[in-house]
Amino acid sequence: MLNQLLQQAKDAQKGLRLADGSRRNQVLAAMRDLLRERQTEILAVNQAEVQRAEAAGLTGALLKRLVLTEKKLAELADGLKTVARLPDPLGQGPRWTLDNGLKLNTVRVPLGVIGLIFESRPGVAIEAAGLTVKSGNAIILRSGHEALDTVTLLTRLWQDALERAGLPRFAVQSVEKPDRQYAVEMMHLTGLDLLIPRGGAGLIQTVVKEATVPVIETGVGNCHLYVDKAADLDMAVKILRDGKVGNPAVCNALETVLVHRDVKEAFLTRAYAALEDDGVTWHGDPEVRRILPQAVAADEPDWANEYLSLDLAAKVVDGLEEALAHIERYGTFHSEAVVTNDYVVGQTFLERVDAAVVYWNASTRFTDGFQFGFGAEVGISTQKMHARGPMGLEALTTTKTLAYGMGQTRDLH
Repeated sequence: MLNQLLQQAKDAQKGLRLADGSRRNQVLAAMRDLLRERQTEILAVNQAEVQRAEAAGLTGALLKRLVLTEKKLAELADGLKTVARLPDPLGQGPRWTLDNGLKLNTVRVPLGVIGLIFESRPGVAIEAAGLTVKSGNAIILRSGHEALDTVTLLTRLWQDALERAGLPRFAVQSVEKPDRQYAVEMMHLTGLDLLIPRGGAGLIQTVVKEATVPVIETGVGNCHLYVDKAADLDMAVKILRDGKVGNPAVCNALETVLVHRDVKEAFLTRAYAALEDDGVTWHGDPEVRRILPQAVAADEPDWANEYLSLDLAAKVVDGLEEALAHIERYGTFHSEAVVTNDYVVGQTFLERVDAAVVYWNASTRFTDGFQFGFGAEVGISTQKMHARGPMGLEALTTTKTLAYGMGQTRDLH
């Protein structure tokens, strides 16, 4: 089955990559119209899946990610509008001429056919397909079984949108069977140009280890906040609350706060009071627990844990060097933040922390394609090759160099 989907995707992508930018934008406009026209149906299908998932015992972050609402659909449609307004990522790039007169022109071109394996977040089918269509790529979606009906419906809407714009409908496809074997087959689907896993640590690591096709490693987020002795403590509490409470079920949420010992009592008591009504459970080292006896004892797994819940690990450190060492040991190269009014500390943190996005006096929750102005994202890359951070249009392209000659030869004259 997957080989058939791949061949259909390759055939469709040939037509899509040759279409001009305005035609590809027409697809996004048509999909926005369809999201409005079919909103009642989309939400009904999604609600039925949510109810089945709850009955089957799905809870917490996975259940929250499964839910679509009228507001969420409107936000996703707005994202498509933003993507459509962005410059066409395909086309002209640098030009130069060699001494022998050979003219070179590097242009950006689509990657080809992209596979996306994801868990319980049907909105990904709107975000990712919007970016792939705009960038001239075809996509094969493989969702978790809990979101299968919603993703199948959204895929068919994409296909209708493609046809409304006069483009091949199979540029967007999805695996319509829940069997895990199809996820495994996709990891070994010869001819697939790129595979992107988007979900929990288990899924991502399985794909990275097992796939024989090119993979971009995405978004496990054990994100840290370091509160320096020169921090504005009110600012630090505000950033901590936004990072932990705003949406704890996402990969850019804060999981650990590191506090300079010179401000430990002032900050921790203030932070605990600010987060108490939100139901945050603190997991603290011995120094934290002396100040916050309500905290539970943190053990080694707490420092490495991506909670995706209202749990927060807290540790007192001697200063910047200890904070940097802790982040280097337990961080996941996603997003890290420092709050300080000391220029040297802030700049040193930015320069030395190895992560896709590093913040000074701002929340890690901004690591997001929509927030970065990309309209959406296909994932947040935590690796260093090809793309890093939120992946928008340009991350879905590669380059080709066009060479214009007049009979030049290299070795024979």
